Amino acid sequence: MNHEHKKGWIFLILCPPLIFLGVTWIVMALWNHLLPEILGVKSITYWQAMGILILCKILFGGFHFGKGMKDFKERKMREKMMHLSPEEREKFKEVWKSRCESGFFGRNKKTNE
Repeated sequence: MNHEHKKGWIFLILCPPLIFLGVTWIVMALWNHLLPEILGVKSITYWQAMGILILCKILFGGFHFGKGMKDFKERKMREKMMHLSPEEREKFKEVWKSRCESGFFGRNKKTNE
C-alpha cells in the first residue's frame, strides 16, 4: 500500500471527529457569551454543549454534509422518466399537476360554487 493513501485514510478518519469537537466548542462559546446576557440563562459546560448539538441533530436532522439520499432519489426518478414515451411523460406531468393544485393538505382546493 502506498504511504500517500495511508495518509489520506488517516485524514478521513480523524477529520470528522475533530470537526465535531470544534463545532461543539463553538456552540459552547456562543451560548456562554450570548445567551446569559440576552436571556438570563446559565452558562453550559462542553459536554452540555455536545448534548445540545446531538439533540438538535435528532430533532431537526441537521449536519447534512452531503446530499446522499436526495441525489439517489432524483437520479432514480430521472432514470424512470427516461424510459417513458412522450405521451406517458405528459400523462405523468398532468397527474402530478392535478395532485399538487390542491396545495398542502388541500388548503387551496377550489370549490365549485
